[in-house]
Amino acid sequence: MSGAPKVRSLNVADPEARPVLVPGGNKARSVATAQKPTSKPLSKTEGGAEVAAAEEKKASSPTADLPHFRSSLSASSALRRHEMLLPSNLSMNASCSSEASTDSFCSRASTGRIGRASLISKRRQSVPRTGKIVTKVDKNISDDAAMPPLDLVQGKRKCAWVTPNTEPCYACFHDEEWGVPVHDDKKLFELLVLSGALAELTWPVILSKRHMFREVFLDFDPVAVSKLNEKKIVVPGSSASSLLSEPKLRAIIENAREILKIVDEFGSFERYCWSFVNHKPIVSKFRYPRQVPVKTPKADVISKDLVRRGFRCVGPTIIYSFMQAAGLTNDHLISCFRFEGCIAAASSSMEAADEAKGKSDSKGEEKINTGQELMVGIDLELSRAVDELSIP
Repeated sequence: MSGAPKVRSLNVADPEARPVLVPGGNKARSVATAQKPTSKPLSKTEGGAEVAAAEEKKASSPTADLPHFRSSLSASSALRRHEMLLPSNLSMNASCSSEASTDSFCSRASTGRIGRASLISKRRQSVPRTGKIVTKVDKNISDDAAMPPLDLVQGKRKCAWVTPNTEPCYACFHDEEWGVPVHDDKKLFELLVLSGALAELTWPVILSKRHMFREVFLDFDPVAVSKLNEKKIVVPGSSASSLLSEPKLRAIIENAREILKIVDEFGSFERYCWSFVNHKPIVSKFRYPRQVPVKTPKADVISKDLVRRGFRCVGPTIIYSFMQAAGLTNDHLISCFRFEGCIAAASSSMEAADEAKGKSDSKGEEKINTGQELMVGIDLELSRAVDELSIP
């Protein structure tokens, strides 16, 4: 006899219909079931054996003798049972996701996330890398020991921008002229012209062509330069045109004419320039090259006054380069040997200026004294003449 028909209970979740909380959701499960190959029909012997095995399993299971009243459970109890099964599914899926994440540690390391496998590999790689670093340090130490420091090579400590590879003309300019106070009108005019050329050339190039500048501009005599013919100077193919552009050449001639006006007003171009710094160089006392400015408010003031007087191509940057070269400001680093040398040169020039001023003052006093003596003598003679005339 066939037994009573079996009714599937709503309390027990079917493993094939259980929802899976993975990125694919139930679709992954449905696809997997959809792709299962259809089973072939079983033979009689195989079918009988499977039926017997199923009966033995049914007999051995503890739920075989249970009555079939489970099928009569209410829908509410089935829903509660289903809700109780959901946490277990979540924990199972969380464990699955954690296992998947451990498998993808190395792939996440390539995107910037560090995983366990990457840490282990980096720890393993750190040993040979440390050895490479040690060998590199040893090599650098041996190189440093073989090459003496910069002070020993050149014998003197200089500013950081003067290196062993610096052009000799620029190194000589730094050691002998740059920062030394200048009180000669011709030399000041020369440094103003060379500083203006920095807008188109560099100091090494300018210094290498310094002899050409002096030849073209007649040793920078403002009187002679002011009389030059601009058309002959700026003509293409001339030696002057190979040095600077046409606007620069015309500006130099015009500036020479303006210098003559300043000489008429102040007595000398030197007195005009040094009046902006109270006839005393500015000592900057910089420690590092990055502290050296490109221009300063003082350079801006001088530039504006020169422009007001008719000078051309005299921006604040050019004027500050002129101030550095002419010694109006001492921008040598305090570690440079020329820092103290320029200070000594400035003090000696100030002493010489004071002596010259003292001599001029003494000469003026002598003239005043002699004039007073003459006036006294004239008064005495006049008084004697009056006395003689008053006698009957």
